[in-house]
Amino acid sequence: MALFEAEKSSWNYIGIFKILNVSGKRRDLVPKTSKNEDTDMESDSSDSDEDDEEEGGGTKTPVLQVRKVSHEGGVNRIRAMVQHPHICASWADTGLVQVWDFSSHLHALGEADTATNNGGSIVFNQAPLVKFAGHKDEGYAIDWSPVVPGRLVSGDCKNCIHLWEPASESTWNIDSTPFVGHTASVEDLQWSPTEPYVFASCSVDGTIAIWDTRVGKSPAVSIKAHKADVNVITWNSLASCMLASGSDDGTFSIRDLRLLKEGDSVVAHFEYHKHPITSIEWSPHEASTLAVSSADNQLTIWDLSLERDEEEEAEFRAKTKEQVNAPNDLPPQLLFVHQGQKDLKEVHWHPQIPGMLMSTAGDGFNILMPSNIETPLPAESA
Repeated sequence: MALFEAEKSSWNYIGIFKILNVSGKRRDLVPKTSKNEDTDMESDSSDSDEDDEEEGGGTKTPVLQVRKVSHEGGVNRIRAMVQHPHICASWADTGLVQVWDFSSHLHALGEADTATNNGGSIVFNQAPLVKFAGHKDEGYAIDWSPVVPGRLVSGDCKNCIHLWEPASESTWNIDSTPFVGHTASVEDLQWSPTEPYVFASCSVDGTIAIWDTRVGKSPAVSIKAHKADVNVITWNSLASCMLASGSDDGTFSIRDLRLLKEGDSVVAHFEYHKHPITSIEWSPHEASTLAVSSADNQLTIWDLSLERDEEEEAEFRAKTKEQVNAPNDLPPQLLFVHQGQKDLKEVHWHPQIPGMLMSTAGDGFNILMPSNIETPLPAESA
């Protein structure tokens, strides 16, 4: 699922995509530098490509199929329900929160001819299931509960959070009295992966709040999390005590919620990125792995279980000192850096394919799968 903001409001739409023939080749970790080695490498690469084409009957061209649904206003953010991904909620810059049923479009893409590239020139006019105008301003924060199907929260730029309770498969009861605890815009929301009534929020006021919907409209806990705006948060689905947050100052932190009563719950803090953190998400397959995107046009992947091994680092530098000109002070937890996109917006892990990610940016989106095992990688395609 993707969203697009057009020059004219009538051109805005939500895109439902089907991507086929995504494949790629593994690159050498340490590139060769001498002219002879470069020639040998290019020759080997060429031979390898020819072998691949002979064995596979030719390299397949990636195919992108899309169905477009007209959207009233620019789309600030969109999220699919965990239990029923054809149901999606969108935040519009008009101040509306809308819920959509895209099952017909997913079915049409499933039945589409896989050999053709669908340009998606048709924009379908479809009425949303729900159109909520109860927020006092536009917003970005929105999240579906992974525990209770259909339960939703939406937060706006006027510090208000509204709770949506499903009344049926296509209707919701929306609490008109908002949850209020922040003093500025609510930037992101995350439901607990295990507790049906608990969610977290973050704000421009620099705080993270933990809420329990059973005990009133004020936060159960409020934490001063960063020195600047807190843009994004992510709750670890495999280790539910861990909550990560990204700030406007480029830093991101990891908190152990079990330590909240003791005061400082921060167990890790990173200052690698130099511009605002735009997206952050725990891997659904590895409890210690985290993906981060930043306005510095970098997507980074981190493994928090790693620690610095000085002996191993010295050995690596000795082997690569003539081949790699890289800084030696990188955090040991930093696994991977992806560059090349401009104005990175969001990064998300594929829920079924371990290690695969998609990142969206102002100049398109990439599909990538960093790996050091002997398997082909999906090609990065915008």
